[in-house]
Amino acid sequence: MTATNCPCGSGRPLAQCCGRFHAGEPAPDAESLMRSRYSAYVLGLEDYLLTTWHPATRPPALELDAPPRPQWLGLAVKSHVPLDADHATVEFVARYKLNGRAFRLHETSRFERVAGRWLYVGGDIRE
Repeated sequence: MTATNCPCGSGRPLAQCCGRFHAGEPAPDAESLMRSRYSAYVLGLEDYLLTTWHPATRPPALELDAPPRPQWLGLAVKSHVPLDADHATVEFVARYKLNGRAFRLHETSRFERVAGRWLYVGGDIRE
């Protein structure tokens, strides 16, 4: 990733991709929110992650700077399924290294649109 490319893997500059959502623009769909949340993990934007987490399931803090800190390597979106106007799922695989070991996070995430903004509700980890 160069300094200008978005961490979500779109190949677009950060400012034209996930950066605009980090700056406050509402994500147009659940996949865009999920990609912006991945980018927020890469960039250490804890406030953004908490703001885009549904209040019913949001943790009090994430402590992204607590060691050991993962090195995020890439994101692959497998599917984006709108269930209705305000609910959707996104299946993805995020690759990362922790203490020199490679891992994959394969999750199907649930999203809900509340007051015009998509929020992360939770996810099911897949093997």
